Amino acid sequence: MGASSGIGSHLVKGLTDSFNLALHYNTSSGKVEKLISELDNTKSKIIPYKADITNEKEVNSMVEKIKNDFGSIDVLINNAGVSIDAMTWKLSLESWQKVIDVNLTGPFLCIKHTLPVMRENNWGRIINISSVVASTGVPGTAAYAVSKSGLYGLTKTVSKEIAKYNITANIISLGYFDAGMLYTIGEDIREQIKQTIPQKEFGNPNEIVSCVKYLTSDNSKYITGQVIHINGGLF
Repeated sequence: MGASSGIGSHLVKGLTDSFNLALHYNTSSGKVEKLISELDNTKSKIIPYKADITNEKEVNSMVEKIKNDFGSIDVLINNAGVSIDAMTWKLSLESWQKVIDVNLTGPFLCIKHTLPVMRENNWGRIINISSVVASTGVPGTAAYAVSKSGLYGLTKTVSKEIAKYNITANIISLGYFDAGMLYTIGEDIREQIKQTIPQKEFGNPNEIVSCVKYLTSDNSKYITGQVIHINGGLF
């Protein structure tokens, strides 16, 4: 979920040679259409789906459409996310709730409605994308950090509920990558962030793609309920 830009678009480009893809978006239809036009869709089936992942009816409808179009749902990647930054004493309840709804309630709803399909097939892979901010804390990111921390408890709980169905659930927790939200901040701040990373560079999104491919393979069936950190030594 969340394929229209940033890390999501890199995942789509990196996975198109290995998977049929159901691409979720909410408001960025133009970005998704442009992304699809750049892909080699002769190798895989690629279909976009519009849904507000904070709305359970829309999530349920989207999952039903995907199941009808593809026959099954084998892998769910929860990547959609928003960040509204403000010091805690200045953060409005409205902003707090929006971030929690998209970053935590959205993945919960997608998991809730996808799991019955995976259970029918007795196989599945769930990957939730979290952030190093959830582990380290960064001033001004209270809502974002809490939403990404919440994915830890959700993932670990779900992994135990579904283990007997040959379904795994894991988290990839990301540091600062050369894509997406990083470029919503100024160049001077980006350089300051880079200097805090032990490897002194931003991550290559291709490393995320490689990790996803491993977690979705049969070679990783004994890995579940885990948090895999990719952050250049930051945490």
